[in-house]
Amino acid sequence: MLNRLVAGVLVSVFFGVAHADTIRLSEPVETSVNSETFGVALDESLPLVELSELLQKPSHYTDNDFRLKTRIAKVCQKKGCFFIAQQGDAVIRVSFKDYGFFIPTDSANKTVVLAGRLVRKQVTQEQVEHYQSDMDSAEQGLVAGETYEIVAESIRIPITAPAS
Repeated sequence: MLNRLVAGVLVSVFFGVAHADTIRLSEPVETSVNSETFGVALDESLPLVELSELLQKPSHYTDNDFRLKTRIAKVCQKKGCFFIAQQGDAVIRVSFKDYGFFIPTDSANKTVVLAGRLVRKQVTQEQVEHYQSDMDSAEQGLVAGETYEIVAESIRIPITAPAS
């Protein structure tokens, strides 16, 4: 029994299956060979938009669901309860609907597809500092005042294949 446990740990370490520091507080609702989906099943019928478009015309997206393909720049390292999405110079915070799910804390630098809605909110300087602390980063895209963020109900994250 102990030999099987040790062998399993060695295989996991060798193939990079999991990082020892990764926090995973939610299980995926869908899993494929290439990805895991958190939240609810991703609605593929939603229109696909660009992050720059969302930020240039926010009023067009505050009452309409959409899909967004984006890179995760930073993830909350405490729970995986939010992330910073980035496409070029466009940056926005992404939270999860009803605080109902979390993503793995090792999801940074992955290109994901999410389904969500843009919301306008007031952010205090204390909240900005809290978010930065949770990411272990002084993320420049976070500012106090009236801002927009995406509230995602679904996020599909690629599974990184083990290095060969």
